[in-house]
Amino acid sequence: MSKPLVVSIPHNLGKAEAHRRLQTGFTRLKSQFGDKIAALDESWDQDRMNFHAAAMGQTIDGHLDVMEDQVRVEVRLPWILAMVAEKARHFIQKQGHLMLEKK
Repeated sequence: MSKPLVVSIPHNLGKAEAHRRLQTGFTRLKSQFGDKIAALDESWDQDRMNFHAAAMGQTIDGHLDVMEDQVRVEVRLPWILAMVAEKARHFIQKQGHLMLEKK
């Protein structure tokens, strides 16, 4: 594994609402990308979500921490995917903002 990719996503929702939206958003993400991903698992321990995904023979794992004013995502990418880390950063930020935006 290469150096972790860290992304911070600011929000004004408070910890409880951000947590709720992320849980709902992750369920939507599973249905949206489920046909492209072999495995997409999550587990929550208070305000930390651990996740694991597998696709195209590669595995990705990491965690996100929900805080009062931001969500901090840390992803460990295999070296082959680390070469596209900036694209991964953009994807994580975009999906995070979509999950947290006002509905």
